[in-house]
Amino acid sequence: MIELTGLRVFGRHGVFDFEREQGQEFVVDVRLELDLTKAAASDDVADTVHYGELADALVAIVGGEPVNLIETLASRLVDACLVDERVTAATVTVHKPQAPIPHAFADVSVTLSGRRAER
Repeated sequence: MIELTGLRVFGRHGVFDFEREQGQEFVVDVRLELDLTKAAASDDVADTVHYGELADALVAIVGGEPVNLIETLASRLVDACLVDERVTAATVTVHKPQAPIPHAFADVSVTLSGRRAER
């Protein structure tokens, strides 16, 4: 398993116009399920998911085209995680700590998982 947690990205997602105009910070956590045996034996980054490249792909999505719902954003991120065929499953949590809620709160998040179809 590979985990990338606390990836902070500025984005313009939300249902309100001011969220798209002003933007806000989103925090992304990712958990990838894959066999790491080959990478552990070879000590070669080519035999695993390069988490720096994964982070770049996730940042491009969060910082890119706005969506209304963080559910949609999380789905796009799961899809990006499953691009690497070695990844058998991915779980993504998108946190929206500055969500427009008129009450004191610590966090709002959505978690989605996806699994590669077995062949």
